[in-house]
Amino acid sequence: MSARRPGTEVPWDLSFLRVGALVTGAVAVVAALVAGLIAGWADAAGVLVGAAVVTAFFVVSGVVIAWAGRIDDTFTLPAALGTFFVKAVVLFGILNALPEDGWLDRRTMAWSVIVGALLWSGIQLRWVWTRPLYYVTPPPPPGQGSLPPAPDGTATRG
Repeated sequence: MSARRPGTEVPWDLSFLRVGALVTGAVAVVAALVAGLIAGWADAAGVLVGAAVVTAFFVVSGVVIAWAGRIDDTFTLPAALGTFFVKAVVLFGILNALPEDGWLDRRTMAWSVIVGALLWSGIQLRWVWTRPLYYVTPPPPPGQGSLPPAPDGTATRG
């Protein structure tokens, strides 16, 4: 097991959760209005509930994986797989608990979950592709770090 050395902890950035929630919220509102006008308000409710389920699932996954990664990097894969399994069981339970002719359309909700998962995946991909990810910690910018030692061992000014 690879325990972290003191001072080498890299913070886990969860800023994609805010972006994902905002984009999903905007898309869900528009989709719910369109679905409500075209197919009925049960479909609009299905869109909104599906978007809320997907957002909650991605937030839970992000927080759990970041928590596991803060403990040790080797815990992130088991945390991700375990969280995925729990979320799949919860989603199955939610879909089965809903009445067939209830206040929301289950099929629309299921399609909203699929579309929402693809949307969140795209958001995460773009987030990763547009971030500078370093293999090693970069040096501090000039003028913000410690002064390099001179050949005689004293600090120099640049």
